[in-house]
Amino acid sequence: MHEILVLGAGKIGALISGLLAESDDYHVQLGDARRGAATEVAEAHKLTSIKAFNLDATDAEALSRHVQKHKPIAVISSLPYYCNEVVAQVARDHNLHYFDLTEDVEVTEAVRKIAEGAETVFVPQCGLAPGFISIAANELIQHFDELKSVKLRVGALPQHPNNVLKYSLTWSTDGVINEYGNMCKAIVDGREVDLMPLEGLEEIEIDGKLYEAFNTSGGLGSLGETYGDRVVNMNYKTIRYPGHCEQMRLLMNGLKLNHDRDTLKRILENSVPQTLQDVVIIYAAVTGFQDGELREENYVNKIYPQQVAGRLWSAIQVTTAAGICSVVDLILNGDRNYSGFVAQEEFQLEDILNNHFGRLYEQGGTNITSAELVARGETGHQRAKKGAK
Repeated sequence: MHEILVLGAGKIGALISGLLAESDDYHVQLGDARRGAATEVAEAHKLTSIKAFNLDATDAEALSRHVQKHKPIAVISSLPYYCNEVVAQVARDHNLHYFDLTEDVEVTEAVRKIAEGAETVFVPQCGLAPGFISIAANELIQHFDELKSVKLRVGALPQHPNNVLKYSLTWSTDGVINEYGNMCKAIVDGREVDLMPLEGLEEIEIDGKLYEAFNTSGGLGSLGETYGDRVVNMNYKTIRYPGHCEQMRLLMNGLKLNHDRDTLKRILENSVPQTLQDVVIIYAAVTGFQDGELREENYVNKIYPQQVAGRLWSAIQVTTAAGICSVVDLILNGDRNYSGFVAQEEFQLEDILNNHFGRLYEQGGTNITSAELVARGETGHQRAKKGAK
């Protein structure tokens, strides 16, 4: 069994550790700075192949001591983006494989520099977007003789929105704010440019339902760099329900909260609820020439909450964890030898979907109703009743 260190026992780290440990191919060391957080997750999974640690990964010395003592061969960071540079440097110092979920462009560049000359692999931007969306788009790109445009669109949405933002906090609040507030890489007329976040608003219709999409940072990953000299236009946009972008523009630009992100985070976390009843929409469209004719091909997928490792998980948890776990598995158990910095588009869509973790993208999940949630004992009310007995 491979010994893997997973950092962060939050929404995504909890499922990553469960998926890896349940597969019987991995022994997981789960670390979190919040005392008892990792233990709580390990006990919930009821798997002997998960061992919990109180571990502050932003403390390079403490992280190094843990690695020297417990000897993992790889580290997976499901921490906020601003923690990852320290983790990557420790991985390099101790010759570990490194994987993260970051959407942050500057952090990815820092990891790339750390990875120079490494014999182990450094794979940032795993997960959904960036991550799986680049792999899906890359598959479509291979079908064309000449490229004109590549559009990447991803959204994690509540199934039943009822607030003014038409949104629920389905993953890291820091990550959402980072995507909405930072400049966005794109290819326009054959040149790499920086676009403003929350701009480029467009309508998009999927399965007869109308959504909006707008520029957000990080989702393009390294795909623009890989194909920048072959494509005329390439961009990434986040999918939301109509009206969301206008409200976020008010908060971030009108009220200047992009310059006071701590306040914005408090507002969002005190006002916008979390939910397990979400849906993830993945949409990639590539236009170009095939056999001399202008054509378009699409990859479209909707994924709902799923029962995994004995629990109900949200769609964004499933798609993010499945993305990084499948990449980790292909690196550690696959036939191909990788080293140094590895971009997401180096993985084949077929290999991801045939992987036992990546198959979760194909299963789709179910549209969970409130009655089904109660029947599964997944509501807070049910858990409180259980705890009172």
